[in-house]
Amino acid sequence: MTSRLAGLGVAHLIESDGPGGAERVVAELAMNLQAAGVQSVVFVPAGGEGWLARQVAGSGVAIEQFRIAHPVSPACARSLAAAFRRHRIVIAHSHEFSMAVYGSWASWYAGVPHVITMHGSRYYAARFRRRVALRAAMALSGRTVAVSRSLSRRISHDLRVPLERISTIANGVRHVRVPHTTLRDELGLAPGDRLLVSVGNLYPVKGHRYLVDALARLSSRCPNLHVAIAGRGDTAEALTKQAHAQGVANRLHLIGLRSDIPAILMAADAFVLPSLSEGLPLALVEAMFAGCAIVATDVGDVGIVLAHGEAGVLVEPGNAPALADALADLLDDPTRAAELGARAARRALAEYDISHMVRQYSQVYSDLTQSRPSCAQRPVA
Repeated sequence: MTSRLAGLGVAHLIESDGPGGAERVVAELAMNLQAAGVQSVVFVPAGGEGWLARQVAGSGVAIEQFRIAHPVSPACARSLAAAFRRHRIVIAHSHEFSMAVYGSWASWYAGVPHVITMHGSRYYAARFRRRVALRAAMALSGRTVAVSRSLSRRISHDLRVPLERISTIANGVRHVRVPHTTLRDELGLAPGDRLLVSVGNLYPVKGHRYLVDALARLSSRCPNLHVAIAGRGDTAEALTKQAHAQGVANRLHLIGLRSDIPAILMAADAFVLPSLSEGLPLALVEAMFAGCAIVATDVGDVGIVLAHGEAGVLVEPGNAPALADALADLLDDPTRAAELGARAARRALAEYDISHMVRQYSQVYSDLTQSRPSCAQRPVA
């Protein structure tokens, strides 16, 4: 499908360029399209972290910066449109609320089709004007995509738009094989110590406090159990204080932002996703590719990804006792853990490889560029 787009320009717009799930999807999508001969240009905010630019460095993907000087900035939309013309963009693809609005606006100025992808943030939902703005962006766009079925339903409900107007394309992950891992040595673990790994930025919605609580509940049953959490964020200090208060500070390891996630997962006896809300988390799919035994909260499309419990154990979100029990049962039964990990790896390869996501978005781009209306025919919201 990407061969039909070879030589054409595709713009990818995102409102932040720090390490996150949506940003990783943008980087992987742009690089895969670039490798297939599609000219990819990623638009990121000026003055950002530069993380996304570093991810695509050397791939041929171009980076453009934009500025939003005011909450409503026609100048930003016009400058984006000018950049679209300069790079000969034939389709623009925006991610999350802010760029859905500005990307659709700029695409209307430039007369090119526009695609929106929503990854899970419902930043728009709390305020009426944001909901109106997103509805207008959808009206100006050729396709609106959500990364999970549950998110599609929430957007439909929030904006009061028909569910059939929202497509679902699951996030994909590039499978990386690693020869070895040094994490256990890094943490100073003994040969008989057990290790749980969680990957996700340290925000309340990720539910890490319930994982720390579960670790404390398992102290007597599994005294050699450790937890490593890869990520950064606002709750690091609170989690450290909680671990001290519950007597497990020496067994909780906040290892920060890591670029070696496949190696981190390789060291795990089990992977834990304790989130209170999700769309389709990339960390979960990475853990599946790594063949990890998984215990995850049944939120978003997590249950669908894990085949409703056939490829991992599902527990109620915010329920530390249930999480502790599920982890203990899995650690006590290595045969079952190995079987679940093998099923997860097979399912990841069949359903969530990066190639599936790239192919589906390429089909969307191809459909919209082949049936593109003129600028005068495009609806005005």
